[in-house]
Amino acid sequence: MADAAILATLKVLGDMQATELVKLAVSRTSKIGSTFIKLKGSINTISRELRVMRGYLDEMNIDDEDNKSQAAWIKEVQNLANHIEDIAVEFAYLVGNKKFGAISFYVKTMLKEPKLFSALKRIASELSDIEKSLKHLAELKERWVTKRKSRIHKNIDYSDEYSHNAAVSAHFIDEDDIVGIEESRLVLKSWIISKKPQLSVISVWGMGGVGKTTLVTNVYKRERKNFDCRAWVSISQSYTIENILWNIITEICKDDQSVLINRTNMSLRGLKETLRGLLKEMKYLIFLDDMWDPKVFLDISDTFIDNHRGSRIVITSRMAEVANLAPENNRLELKPLSKEESWDLFCRKAFPLETNHECPLPVNEWAREIVSKCDGLPLALVSLGGVLSLVEKTKSEWKRVCDQLSWELDNNPGLGHLKNILNLSFSYLPRYLKNCIFYCGLFPEDSLLARKKLIRFWVAEGFIEQKGRSTLEEVAEGYLNELIRRSMLQVVQKNSSGRVKRCRMHDTLRELAISLCRKENFGSLHEDNKTVTYNPSIRRLSIVKRREEICHDVYLPQLRTFISVDPTIPSTPLISSILSKSRYLTVLSLEGLPIKIIPDSIGDLFNLHYLGVRGTRVKFLPKSIVKLKNLQTLDLMDSSIQKLPDGIAELKKLRHLFAQVRVDPTYRIFRSVAGVSLPKAMFYLKELQTIEALESNANVVRVLGNLTQLRSFRILNVKENHSAELCRSLSKMTCLSYLSIFASNENSLLQLEDLILLPQLKKLTLFGRLKEQMLKSPSFRISGGGIQNLRLGWSQLKNDPLPSISHLKNLTWLTLQKAYEGRELKFKAEWFPKLKYLALRQMPNLVQVEMEQETMVNLATIQLWELEQLFEIPEGIEYLTNLKLVVCKFMPTGFGGLVSGIHQLFHFRCHVF
Repeated sequence: MADAAILATLKVLGDMQATELVKLAVSRTSKIGSTFIKLKGSINTISRELRVMRGYLDEMNIDDEDNKSQAAWIKEVQNLANHIEDIAVEFAYLVGNKKFGAISFYVKTMLKEPKLFSALKRIASELSDIEKSLKHLAELKERWVTKRKSRIHKNIDYSDEYSHNAAVSAHFIDEDDIVGIEESRLVLKSWIISKKPQLSVISVWGMGGVGKTTLVTNVYKRERKNFDCRAWVSISQSYTIENILWNIITEICKDDQSVLINRTNMSLRGLKETLRGLLKEMKYLIFLDDMWDPKVFLDISDTFIDNHRGSRIVITSRMAEVANLAPENNRLELKPLSKEESWDLFCRKAFPLETNHECPLPVNEWAREIVSKCDGLPLALVSLGGVLSLVEKTKSEWKRVCDQLSWELDNNPGLGHLKNILNLSFSYLPRYLKNCIFYCGLFPEDSLLARKKLIRFWVAEGFIEQKGRSTLEEVAEGYLNELIRRSMLQVVQKNSSGRVKRCRMHDTLRELAISLCRKENFGSLHEDNKTVTYNPSIRRLSIVKRREEICHDVYLPQLRTFISVDPTIPSTPLISSILSKSRYLTVLSLEGLPIKIIPDSIGDLFNLHYLGVRGTRVKFLPKSIVKLKNLQTLDLMDSSIQKLPDGIAELKKLRHLFAQVRVDPTYRIFRSVAGVSLPKAMFYLKELQTIEALESNANVVRVLGNLTQLRSFRILNVKENHSAELCRSLSKMTCLSYLSIFASNENSLLQLEDLILLPQLKKLTLFGRLKEQMLKSPSFRISGGGIQNLRLGWSQLKNDPLPSISHLKNLTWLTLQKAYEGRELKFKAEWFPKLKYLALRQMPNLVQVEMEQETMVNLATIQLWELEQLFEIPEGIEYLTNLKLVVCKFMPTGFGGLVSGIHQLFHFRCHVF
């Protein structure tokens, strides 16, 4: 974690070096000038020291993390890096908005603002002290920190030992203790013993502890007799090709000493030639266990000869990229166990002497709570079950273990194997991902983490580095996907386009993350009735479901993030205390709290990047909000705020503005959402990427085109005479991906025939009356091919709109709500090949829906809502072979029964409301 703190500090120091003040070559004869020449020198020296420290931390081995003297030293490095970052942030605040110009003007400015000079002089002095501290840290390291002896000479390095030990343990697991893998075992077996003569690569992947090694070991033991030779090798991130090849040779030639005695004289080429010679005439089975990098296989794949004897290579990994080395039909992803399987496995381990392994009644409640926390992870269930089998079967003892699970993971020797296996997932993360995954641990157990919100938090925290021309949000989404591919996060929901919508962190990984967060002062999660201690050096605080009174007078001077996830806490005094004493605050999320006002002191938070009051009762933003020059995200959605302060346009770094209020969350009425009015100057903020939602007027539509960086835009109350100007402005938004346009009322005409839909537009929502020719216009037909999500509401079209939009081959989501006044809708063959979600809502004249064979071949969900005249189920529904769900709401009496009557026949689920 220290390397992540250094990274953040270097970024801020870089900003500090770029300021006009530091760039000035001020005369040494001036008292003011000499002070700031000294400051400039300190910045450069500290930056160099931190870059070297960062390189040193990069070279640390995983085994060094258990070196207590080194851990203590790293802790001091982290604390000092955090202190430097705070100083640099304050410096940027003091001078960032000042234009010093020439040296003479600079000196005059200092003389006119003695408080500014005094503050900068103090900062220069503090940086000088930090230089001394860095020197002292270097001396401490040489004096006290001992480096572990290198393990390079071993065939199995330290990080391999966990995987190797897991493999050894798996070989001795009793068949009766294996739960929930039978289906996967049969699949893997069928791939291994198939009659296919060609060499096949097979992958088994999933998060650490999910049972990959147990599964493949079980199959290996059963099927190895069918092969002429076999080898099992554990891989690590710190592999060498030579060691891997030699380990395979050793496994194959256990009884042939003539081959083994030649190791010392073998080059890489010699090793490869030896292995190829051994495999040339053999039907071989090779297991490469716990591989972290696809390059491992690519480096050694040329030694695996395809001799058409039915040989197999099986790879296990936590990484999707490694799993992709196998063909798609040879990849097996292991998922956590079901609740029933989890309970069965746990009881086998926790109650080995009980009849049928039954759980004693006194501990049943807490046993089930512990099993729930294991979240289907076999290694956690086995490890905790083994530990608890030795614990007295009393309610108090089991409750204690449950309440302090994070502590147990850190300190109970019986859980060391579990901790080590899971810790590898954290230890092997690249530096840029560590902060991101630890941040996920600040949210409640079983939280569904929304992709967009999580990304905005990461960007606000400064975790994301600029890469080329990609936005920070695009880079952050790449980080999120990488965490998923590394099995650190689990996808819960994807949108119709296949992008992650919500994900979650496995409970056991989360417990370990919480422990590491506290140890490193990264952050603290206060939940339930656990004892709260407020460490003054804590950087992030998340409060969840507090059952006891929270201390209001807290002193957290280094706090960077405050997140409240409990709408019941009496928050106003606590917030006031934090605002007045946590001056470096970067993220303030008060979502759902019953607060009515935001203290005016919020304007003093010069480093605030994220302010969220979504779902609160706040009616007004204080005027001091205009002082938040670093604010990137302002989330006012579903609050009571209808107007923004006039000076809001001074927030030059604002990237995302959410100000929509849902009047009707079901969207059954036309005016289901409301927005805010913005001052004209807001339309010159060049970094704005999101506005949801804006109330339109004639002045607004004229200046909209200035917002060329907008990615997501929702505009309401568009009048007919606004349409032409609106189209011209929207055509200038070359980055726009999401566009929603709502007319002023349900009879107001949206004249959008001249709307140019740029290729990057993915989602289009139009609520209001449309001309028939709008969907047939050349600009819509030619430019709309990239649209994946289309929602038409209150369009009042007389003709069937489907022929006009059937050219949208990339469409995955289609909603027609009061869009069509006709009687029949017909989906023809080959239309909408990628469509997954179809909603037909509130079309009172619709009496028939027909679906031809080969239409909507990927459709998974249909929603039929308030179709008053539709008494018959859609004709041809049986052709939708991928249909999984039909949702019926407010349909004619008896319609739901018709759908329910056929859902079993066609294997889809049916929900009737």
